[in-house]
Amino acid sequence: MNFLNSAGFKRNVLLAVVMKMHYDWRLARVVDDEGVIHDELVWSSKRSAGAVADRLWDLQRGRLSPEARTLSDRFPEAVIDALGAMSDNDWPELDDEESKLFETATPILAKRGVADAAGDTDRRLDMLVSSAAELRASWTTNEARCVEWTGLFLSEVDLDAQRDDIPSAVAQSNSIEDAATTLGVESPAHSPSDIEWQALRDHANGVVELTARLASHEGAIRDLAEQHVPSLAALIGPLGAARMVTLAGGRERLARMPSGSLQVLGAHAAMAAHRRGAAPPKHGAILFSMPQISRSPRWVRGKIARFLAGKASIAVRCDHFGGEPWNEDTVAEIHRETEAIKAKFPKPPKRK
Repeated sequence: MNFLNSAGFKRNVLLAVVMKMHYDWRLARVVDDEGVIHDELVWSSKRSAGAVADRLWDLQRGRLSPEARTLSDRFPEAVIDALGAMSDNDWPELDDEESKLFETATPILAKRGVADAAGDTDRRLDMLVSSAAELRASWTTNEARCVEWTGLFLSEVDLDAQRDDIPSAVAQSNSIEDAATTLGVESPAHSPSDIEWQALRDHANGVVELTARLASHEGAIRDLAEQHVPSLAALIGPLGAARMVTLAGGRERLARMPSGSLQVLGAHAAMAAHRRGAAPPKHGAILFSMPQISRSPRWVRGKIARFLAGKASIAVRCDHFGGEPWNEDTVAEIHRETEAIKAKFPKPPKRK
């Protein structure tokens, strides 16, 4: 009996050979571990820049080209290696026509990627949160300067109680005396020159404009966060929820994050100090902004932070994996539990 020609022997030999499928947007090829080509299909239909962009778009998302799908059906045992074409020394280089098509398709693909990113709520939320943070930093500096500058001339103004009124009062007045009347104080003993007053008034107008822009940004953040993470927004507030999603790198990453990591989000400086030997942080800036933590006695803040971090972790998982959004009753019950924690530890623990 001739074993070399038997069907069983051939099948065993083929199974012993490791088959791989390499492909790009132009062709697909099945090779073995010795580099022998067993089959190859080339894109033979009409080519255009738009069609090339479509193929590149699919490849970026891990999809097979039509030629690769056909070869995959023919060779189901072949291991699909999307990067194999890059390491294949025998892979054909682009000819002049293919190079021109590729160069024309690249900007089409880039525009499509930008348009697709607009549908990514995580990216949109990140843009809003980052922009709002930049606006708030600018507003803080300019508002403080406006208040201090006005107080230089109007010494009787209560810079704490009337702080919110000062920028608009100056912006809407024609002179420092008018501003004094609006704020209900005496006219100054020394008035600024016309050009100095104009500079102060322009600065106040800038603060008023920044205030309106910041309010608009934060309104947009609240609206988007309440749609994207409704349960988390209900628990910690929409602005805090948006910052948490952004710091985590997206809703999915936040949903898969352990509650201990979620608890310290925003504690960058404290974590850096911890790596140098300091005590670990009990909470990040986002959780600390919640009154249930910030207004609690220091000795229970860590306990409440751990409790709320666990609840926040459940909330964002509910939002991401399609659970029923939390209602006011659920959040109210959680807040009652935080009050119970405070009641359980009314005094600081005794030092050992």
